[in-house]
Amino acid sequence: MNMKKLFITLGNLLLIWTLLAQEWTPQSWPVLKKYDQAHLEKIALPLGGIGTGTVSLGGRGELRDWEIMNVPAKNYSTVTTGNNAPFFAIYVKKGVEKPTTTLLAGPLYPQEYQHYEGRPVNHHGLPRFADASFDAAYPFGQVHLADPALPVKVTIKGFNPLIPCDAEASGLPIAILSYEVTNTSDQPLEVAVCGSMRNFVGKDGSQFSTDWKGDYIPTGVRHNINKYKEGNGIKGIYLYSDEVSKEDPAWGTISLTTQSATGVSYRTSSRSDNWSNAMLNFWDDFSADGLLTERPKLEDQDPMASLAVRKMIAPNSRQTFTFFITWNFPNRKAWSNTVVGNYYSNKYPDAWTTAEQIIPQLPQLEKGTLTFVNALLDATYPEEVKEAALFNLATLRSQTVFRLPSGHLMGWEGVMDRFGSCQGSCTHVWNYEMATPFLFGDLARSMRDVEFNYATKENGLMNFRANLPLSEANKGNSAAADGQMGCILKMYREWQLSGDNDFLRTNWTHVKNVLSYAWVEKGWDGNQDGVMEGSQHNTMDVNYFGPNPQMGFWYMGALKAAKEMALFMKDKVFAQKCDRLYTQGSQWMDAHLFNGEYYEQKITDPTTFEFIDIDSPDAQIPEFQLGKGCLVDQLVGQYMAHICGLGYLGDEDHIRKTMKSVMKYNFVPDFSRHFNNMRSYVMGEEAGLLMASWPNGRLEVPFPYFAEVMTGFEYCAAVEMIYEGQQADALKCIRAIRERHDGAKRNPFSEAECGYHYARSMASWGTIIALSDFSYSGVNQSMQITSTPGTYFWSNGYAWGTCMVTADQVTLQVLKGILELRSFQLVGQKEKKLKNFKMVEGDIRIIK
Repeated sequence: MNMKKLFITLGNLLLIWTLLAQEWTPQSWPVLKKYDQAHLEKIALPLGGIGTGTVSLGGRGELRDWEIMNVPAKNYSTVTTGNNAPFFAIYVKKGVEKPTTTLLAGPLYPQEYQHYEGRPVNHHGLPRFADASFDAAYPFGQVHLADPALPVKVTIKGFNPLIPCDAEASGLPIAILSYEVTNTSDQPLEVAVCGSMRNFVGKDGSQFSTDWKGDYIPTGVRHNINKYKEGNGIKGIYLYSDEVSKEDPAWGTISLTTQSATGVSYRTSSRSDNWSNAMLNFWDDFSADGLLTERPKLEDQDPMASLAVRKMIAPNSRQTFTFFITWNFPNRKAWSNTVVGNYYSNKYPDAWTTAEQIIPQLPQLEKGTLTFVNALLDATYPEEVKEAALFNLATLRSQTVFRLPSGHLMGWEGVMDRFGSCQGSCTHVWNYEMATPFLFGDLARSMRDVEFNYATKENGLMNFRANLPLSEANKGNSAAADGQMGCILKMYREWQLSGDNDFLRTNWTHVKNVLSYAWVEKGWDGNQDGVMEGSQHNTMDVNYFGPNPQMGFWYMGALKAAKEMALFMKDKVFAQKCDRLYTQGSQWMDAHLFNGEYYEQKITDPTTFEFIDIDSPDAQIPEFQLGKGCLVDQLVGQYMAHICGLGYLGDEDHIRKTMKSVMKYNFVPDFSRHFNNMRSYVMGEEAGLLMASWPNGRLEVPFPYFAEVMTGFEYCAAVEMIYEGQQADALKCIRAIRERHDGAKRNPFSEAECGYHYARSMASWGTIIALSDFSYSGVNQSMQITSTPGTYFWSNGYAWGTCMVTADQVTLQVLKGILELRSFQLVGQKEKKLKNFKMVEGDIRIIK
């Protein structure tokens, strides 16, 4: 051989080896929950970052719920039903045998067979794998596919980075999909994996149509363009449009890319989709040899882009085919009439740049995510607690949540199929969730900024729904008693967790005004006696009239928190007032609302505020009250106070007895005989914790949701049970929730209330805090954790790690962030003083 040619050949091989060495492949991923083939239909694991939108990985491997265009899009796959939805397929050739091409998805579900026109489901006409199962440890999802007719097994691995205390790394607009293909035969195989999608820029799922032949007619798209590109170690297709309005929320860009250095082929279009010929033309091309032949002519408004990678797989060996879907859709409107924008779009101007910037970081991003998930999974918590806490973090990455260009985190209450549910970062709903403050402290503080500095009027009225843009946030006169009092507790919590005294100083005047609003004439506590007698709008979407535990304990918690903040601010007069009202109110509720088993409501006349004898046959009782009912979250203020380290707000024995009564009267082990005139989130033989019960007779017209069951309230009650030493009851409630979300009946990654991915469901993170007995003060630089031997996960929103407690010592480990401590204490033991301790990703051993 010519030496020059030899050097060139060796140089090319070296270049290829270098490029291959740079190609990312996923590590082994942990598994918390396994779902067999009978429990896959409802699974949809969101792949996307905080505030970026998502596409979901279905239980059998399909990509579903394409929610990347600023609006919810449940069951939207860029078409209604048919063969044009995005998909991945695999080509396999064994020796001289005829090659096969198969959709990378599991079998049809029994209910998917019937349709009036023979198109019951996406990809109904494509060959599928016979067997499928799903493994999950959010944000990691793994679909396992097998078929006795094929010489391969495939594991689809999908994730998006999730690293607590790093909102930037957890807010990336990317879906990472790896297809691990194992050759189960004794011969080498030619294998190609191909991803295909139509260019649906301009089409967010709100409009679609098909003609009588079933051909898809794109609406909202106009001469969209697919362009093959290479650069910075990636190859792929860039999907964009020059004719969709650049002001449209559905205008933006998408990229489908790979890092593979060899074996890459592509098509930027297919034949026109007349009589479904686009799919036929693609299938014939890919099935011939696993390679794609470019068709540069764009024959459809939404041309079909396809990207394939072909490799040889040795007998009983495995190869990985990894693809990346990135996007940028900057024009979010949310609940505004004008575009308010997206934070992530400031960082990533288009989908191709997104891929170039994020993909090289994947080794570290995956490592950080694995460190978090493994730390939680290795901790000493029951499996149902880990599942509830971890899987509900998907809500933070759903269309429920977004970030404004300023960085402020905003949220709906949840999402419906095509629109958000209940706007404005509703304070009385978001009060319950604990994931954001303890995992992403900066984002939690941004929400407090909106509440106190944008949504609050000069008189202290805080609009419980903030308008957009933020300049319009306080344009309203809607205050919620529980929402407003809860925000004071949240301000205290964020101050303590962050240790940022300037944060409190900046907001102290607003805090005082917000609390003082309770004392306006004819207000919630207009006579300033520590008891809320006035009309109290609340999270049940009604107004309570008269003292009740739900508002009362929120108020007690707010007064106690405000007192502590006032003392720090050296505002003695305000601190004394808060202390006086707290003492009076707490004693009054124990004396007048506690009935021996639980706390109840004393209903007042809406006009005179005089107490009503509801047992009198002549009583004129306002509609939609609680009365003598046993409310599931009557101690929600106590739940918050425990988590904030503020101690008890009422008599400890009464508090414990109340939680026993909630379990006794509200837990239903079998709903088969339960009547519910409203919404049903629990049905049939399922178990759950009722919103309210009336052991001694129900009001004729109680508050609307009394017969329902909603997970956020159940978690709130379960966490409070843990604090009161009733762990067995708490776990029974949590187990019931997760058994309902089993993949067959409901999506394990979406707990609904008024919409999917409901914000209140993130109260589940409180179970981790309560079982650890964890508290942290950045102000005092002190930490407390349970003395029960075990390993516990801790996080204060700015740093996180583990704490291993043994009979002899404590090993405190920081896995992310900076932890500053002056004292450390195990519950029930003497506090240990530390000398200005500061640790960055390390561990310390403390002798007990």
